[in-house]
Amino acid sequence: MAKQNLASMSVDALLQLRDEITSTLSRRAGDLKRQLARLGDWGSSGGRTTTRKTSLKGRKVAPKYRGPNGETWAGRGARPRWLAEAMKSGAKPDDFLIAKGAAASRKKTAVKRSRRRKAA
Repeated sequence: MAKQNLASMSVDALLQLRDEITSTLSRRAGDLKRQLARLGDWGSSGGRTTTRKTSLKGRKVAPKYRGPNGETWAGRGARPRWLAEAMKSGAKPDDFLIAKGAAASRKKTAVKRSRRRKAA
C-alpha cells in the first residue's frame, strides 16, 4: 500500500478515500461474521452472546436482618430505609442480624416441603 500525505490531499480525494475505507471494512466485517456463523451459534443470536438463566432466579431467600418493628431484609437489593436510618444514627448492620439457627431451620423445612411436592 502506497503512503499518502493526507494533509496535501484535496477534500474530494479525502472523501473518496474515506468511502473506500468504509466499504473495505464493511466487506471484511461481513466475511468475519460469515466465518463465525459457520463455526458456531453466532448467526442465530444476531451477534449477541446468549446468557443462561440460573435456577436460583426468583427464589425466596430467608431473611438475614430484622428491624426494631419486625421488618425483615434478606440482604439482597437496596438497603431498606429502616436499616439506613439506623446506620445513620450509629447502629451497625450486625446489630440486626437474625440468629443463624432460626434461618437455617426454616430453610431446611422449605427444602423438605419442596421435595415432598415433587414426589407427589
